[in-house]
Amino acid sequence: MDSDTNDVLDAVGPRLRALRRHRGLTLADVSTTTGVSESTLSRLEGGQRRATLELLLPLARIYNVPLDDLVGAPRTGDPRIHLTPIRRFGMAYVPLSRRPGGVQAFKMIIPARREPLEPTPKTHDGFEWLYVLNGQLRLMLGERDLTLSPGEAAEFDTSLPHWLGSADGAAVELLILFDPQGVRTHIHADTHRPQRATSSSAEPAEETTIRGTGAAKRE
Repeated sequence: MDSDTNDVLDAVGPRLRALRRHRGLTLADVSTTTGVSESTLSRLEGGQRRATLELLLPLARIYNVPLDDLVGAPRTGDPRIHLTPIRRFGMAYVPLSRRPGGVQAFKMIIPARREPLEPTPKTHDGFEWLYVLNGQLRLMLGERDLTLSPGEAAEFDTSLPHWLGSADGAAVELLILFDPQGVRTHIHADTHRPQRATSSSAEPAEETTIRGTGAAKRE
């Protein structure tokens, strides 16, 4: 087996782990859905077992990604970038990065709704940075309930209960950087503009930053 093939196979495990964690699934969840044992999934993600077509096909289905994306196979002869949306919880995620492990980039689209969704905050390992492109984003983070406008950004530890939705029922588009290892995103602030972070509180310090023209607190 040549070195290029070995490199591709070695990258499958970290990519599978990143996909599972981003979707907030446990090994037990994936095992129940695919029929693949937890020990096999753990060894596959840890690089202790080589990926086979028999193992990858059910994983591609549960993660809703093409098989080529799991192994990072290049699409020969076609220079176009094929972005496959992932739909979860009534929202669409468009993967913007193909790098195994590490920081994952997504465009998230929250569709317009006549009736707002009931917030269902969740927690998982990692750190998330987001930037609002269009619409009014409602960000619930712990005890905070904030509205972010286009051009505003936030970053937070995803072990805090959090939920994203539309603040006014209209569609929202945002960019997300997610690091399953919990590494914060470094943003170089413009030294000529005043800082207007609005996420301070009297509670113990949390790994949370809001940047922009000032995120509005919902009453």
